[in-house]
Amino acid sequence: MSIFVALLLLLPVLIPILKRVSSSIKHKLPPCPPKLPLIGNLHQLTSLPHHSLHALSKKHGPLMLLKLGQVPTLVVSSPDMTREILRTHDHIFGNRPSSLASTIMMYGARDVVFAPYSQHWRQTKKLCVNHLLSTKMVQSFRSVLEEEVTSMVSSISDMCTSRATINMSEVLHVFVNRLVCRIISGRYFTDEGRCRVMCKMIDELSVTFGQISIGDFMPWLGWLDRVSGLEARTIKSFKKWDSVLDEIIEENTNSLKGKMDAGEKLDFVDVLLALQSNKDAEILLNRDTIKAILLDMIAAGTDTTFLVLDWGMTELARHPEVMKKVQNEVREILSTKSSIADEDLSRMSYLKATIKETFRLHPPLPLLIPRESMDQCIIQGHEIPKYTRVFINIWAIGRDPKLWEAPEEFRPERFLDNPINYKGHHFELIPFGAGRRICPGMQLGVSMLELAFANLVKNFDWELPDGIMKEDLDMGDSPGISSRRRQNLYLSAKPLQCHLNK
Repeated sequence: MSIFVALLLLLPVLIPILKRVSSSIKHKLPPCPPKLPLIGNLHQLTSLPHHSLHALSKKHGPLMLLKLGQVPTLVVSSPDMTREILRTHDHIFGNRPSSLASTIMMYGARDVVFAPYSQHWRQTKKLCVNHLLSTKMVQSFRSVLEEEVTSMVSSISDMCTSRATINMSEVLHVFVNRLVCRIISGRYFTDEGRCRVMCKMIDELSVTFGQISIGDFMPWLGWLDRVSGLEARTIKSFKKWDSVLDEIIEENTNSLKGKMDAGEKLDFVDVLLALQSNKDAEILLNRDTIKAILLDMIAAGTDTTFLVLDWGMTELARHPEVMKKVQNEVREILSTKSSIADEDLSRMSYLKATIKETFRLHPPLPLLIPRESMDQCIIQGHEIPKYTRVFINIWAIGRDPKLWEAPEEFRPERFLDNPINYKGHHFELIPFGAGRRICPGMQLGVSMLELAFANLVKNFDWELPDGIMKEDLDMGDSPGISSRRRQNLYLSAKPLQCHLNK
């Protein structure tokens, strides 16, 4: 009897243990490449991790559990496995892991992109959607978008008169940054020289977030980040951005009262400052949180859109037959129209297919921003431990021959009469992610892309500079969290009007 009573008393302790033992018997961990002591698989990450992880997945499968230092890391390389993470178990994988870069650059991860799953994240995301990224707000920015596109077209036309080869990468980067800064904070940084400085800072930011921090994976060796200079470089980048963000806030602070007294429309920075002074607001904002949110919106808003434009124009220059098809469609639909309306864009199916194909081959984020499991779960019969980091390799998914015919070729036709879109429902193509962490700026980004591409192909004929063959173009990407070209794109352009006047 005493043994029976003792067993009853021990049941609360024994049941969890038995469950864990039972789970370990029934469910194996996903396959893992051979590991080294202490560092695990960390040595197998290169400066272009989407490439090295893709190579490993070919050998070990679309669901691998690596050990990066002491951090279990799930690498996902197929639509089915991605659906498990971002839809079936989205409630478990909604968290973000902390990192050296996000802690320093984002004021302790007080932003939207890198913030852990929390009430703060929900509130800041809602704030950004309601006051910047909603359908209504995106429509309200249409005139600003048209003005900046017109300015870019005019700038390119001026370059054509001098018959100079055009640095398209620089033109596109400045255009997107001017537009994003104007939408967020009025006309701040509309000066091209200052835009170029900010574009360079955004490039540096991508490199900062793409570098491997030893302390992120082996905290007890975090001192190596100081010895290597990684921490110092990150702090240096942070100080540059902190100064720029302070300037933006000060300029808006000085004009806010006058705007409110005059009943003028407030921009996004004004809204944040007004909420900061409202002690009854749903979300309490301090200056650091405002700066973290602004850095998100400026850097992410600029970088992702610019990269798709840059890669897209590169592919069109390499494939003149595709360029001609896009031009014919756009010019036929617009005919003699001087401006492009939303209903015009809705009819440009080949243009939209070209953008999708660019997303497939050149996703701005080849590895989606890492997630982290908040609990243990089972995926396809494999046990995924709590606190597992997750890398979703959408670059690999976009080049999988099981999913795409001739995946290395640029073929927009594959998306004609094809229901696949990039809104987070088709896991073959998720450049904006999916689930609760899907990029809230998708609609604004796509609006910029469609109008910019349509105007570029409508108003100009493009070709590679004299003496440059398409085989000469470097199609490699450079290290960083985002996929940028190793070399700038240079093109020659002829305004359409020149042909009409002949």
